[in-house]
Amino acid sequence: MSTADSKPVRLTAESLLPHRGRMLLVDKILSLDDQQATTLSVVHRNWPLFKDNVVNPLILVELVAQTAGVHNGLRRLKTRGEGSKTRGWLVGVKSAVFYVNEIALGEPVKTTARNAFVFDNLREITGTAFINDRLAAEVTLQVVEAR
Repeated sequence: MSTADSKPVRLTAESLLPHRGRMLLVDKILSLDDQQATTLSVVHRNWPLFKDNVVNPLILVELVAQTAGVHNGLRRLKTRGEGSKTRGWLVGVKSAVFYVNEIALGEPVKTTARNAFVFDNLREITGTAFINDRLAAEVTLQVVEAR
């Protein structure tokens, strides 16, 4: 993304999300457009909910939320411009269905998220997480963006 009088912005998880350190779970943005985002994350030892070489599948909710943050970060840049302040989100889990009991250290997780519904500062976000091309979770979030 760029403007006529500025150089292009490299879109990374760090440039679109406020998360840092062990809370930044997205390793790579695989695709990003106006409709949705798809990210890749690899399970690390320092992740929250990691114990005995596996992570609890509840982490997939956070991966959907961060992938939605990537998607909506792009929307923010397009509508508010570079350097615009990020605003916090109040997130509720409407539904989460897990198809795995645990996720092993080093497993790649491919997550996709999109806005299913947007009205003013309210969004409903749907997302999926796949591990090695196998559906691991389906998640629906309800989000209110702080003003």
